[in-house]
Amino acid sequence: MNFSSDFFEIFSIPQMWDIDLDGLSIRYRALQQEFHPDKFTTKSDVEKRVSVQTASLINQAFETLKSPLKRAQYLLVINGIDIDQETHITTDGTFLMQQIELREALAGVSGRVDPWSELDRLRKSIEQTYCDLQIDFNKQYSARAFEDALAVVAKMQFFDKLVREIEYLEDELEDL
Repeated sequence: MNFSSDFFEIFSIPQMWDIDLDGLSIRYRALQQEFHPDKFTTKSDVEKRVSVQTASLINQAFETLKSPLKRAQYLLVINGIDIDQETHITTDGTFLMQQIELREALAGVSGRVDPWSELDRLRKSIEQTYCDLQIDFNKQYSARAFEDALAVVAKMQFFDKLVREIEYLEDELEDL
């Protein structure tokens, strides 16, 4: 395996936003079987080390490509766009107000009479907006409007984090 390959090359898929996630998973399992360190236990130390590095690269590539946020960020990086969020944040006031409202709603879920239905309602709304942002990213990226795509990625980060916070809250509610 060529360590200088981009993550799309590793999985032999085109460098684009829309990817076949099922195909990606199938290719991932095949690559893991081929390069898993357990298959190199009787090989030289160099071959063992290379297999560990290869398996690690395959894992990193898979985790990046299967995640909408990480895939979007990666596509921008390989197109020469600096995605450093310290220097690029969203200034969309409406969007930022929406974030505050969603975070307040999430914070109040536990105190609701029926926290599960409220959490389900929030999840659906958040996942739909996150999906809409991914469609917008694809549109901007496909048009090679990388600065606009970067602005969408900044928003995607908020929603990716909200989805993870919902999952955490679900775990908390299950423990009650």
